[in-house]
Amino acid sequence: MDLVTVWFVIIAFFWIGYFVLDGFDLGVGMLLPVLGTNEVDRRVMINSIGPVWDANEVWLIVAGAATFAAFPLWYATMFSGYYLLFFAALLALIFRGLAFEYRGKHETSAWRRGWDAAIVLGSAVPAFGLGVIFGNVIGGSLLVSITGEPSNADSINYVGNFFGLLNPFSLVLGAMTLTVFATHGALFLALKTSGAIHDRARNVATVIGLVAAVFAVAALLWAQAFSGRVAVTLPLVLIAAVLWLGGLGMNLRNRNGWAFALSAGTILFAVAALFIGLYPNVMISSVDSVFNLTVTNASSQSYTLTVMTIVAVVLAPVVLIYQGWTYWIFRRRLSSEMIPVAAH
Repeated sequence: MDLVTVWFVIIAFFWIGYFVLDGFDLGVGMLLPVLGTNEVDRRVMINSIGPVWDANEVWLIVAGAATFAAFPLWYATMFSGYYLLFFAALLALIFRGLAFEYRGKHETSAWRRGWDAAIVLGSAVPAFGLGVIFGNVIGGSLLVSITGEPSNADSINYVGNFFGLLNPFSLVLGAMTLTVFATHGALFLALKTSGAIHDRARNVATVIGLVAAVFAVAALLWAQAFSGRVAVTLPLVLIAAVLWLGGLGMNLRNRNGWAFALSAGTILFAVAALFIGLYPNVMISSVDSVFNLTVTNASSQSYTLTVMTIVAVVLAPVVLIYQGWTYWIFRRRLSSEMIPVAAH
């Protein structure tokens, strides 16, 4: 593979890592009022993701930074055209981070309810919004035309408005990511906790998981209409479906580790299918396919990609080892008995 393809694969890897890792803690945040019947339960839920949620979000930052460096025209087009969607998602993530820090700074119930609402919204908005963004990237609903030759663009022109981004395909894909992340979070809680909250998490995972399966089948099969490699992407979608059903089955059998692993595998194969179906395009023009941005006409110079590759080879293993070590250190299950008596 040439370097532009290598970096397309690396960026896809970063997004897969983000959806698998931050997906479950976004799911935990969304389920806070559903599974957190009292303050102790809510403390257990927040503590389950407390050591890892900020490291999980780093994957989103790295994915954006890698896109900016490797494919600046892709970055400029996507972040400009979907500015309001990205702004809403990032603003929600900011308030979510503040909520984790500030909800325990005051003892009144109104104070904590307010920050709990920030956690729920701060988790749901990115979970849905990023799905909508990917739906527009894949479906080509952003109207893009290029001044000059496609291989050497002078400028990019946009036609349309914010509401045009809320098209049926992107909304279905957003519903898929919302429900899949909620299920992924419930399966994580079932793996990470014990007692009553563990049992409730298993039940909720089954219910939401079936709803997520409907949206996932609709979105991923619909995405095949935009795929340039159906012979490859369709088998990946079918594998994702089998893994998802297997994960729900393992959840019913109380095999929590397997259920969570199969859920993560589902996300991996589903996102991989979306990226493979998009390649070699990175942004699809709904004006004319001749104006599509591809890995070739949207990439940086080869020298930049070479330097980035060297840095990634040196630093990526360090980051992966460190994050893996963090998960290993905080692997113990949590229960309400671990919460200080004052919280009761």
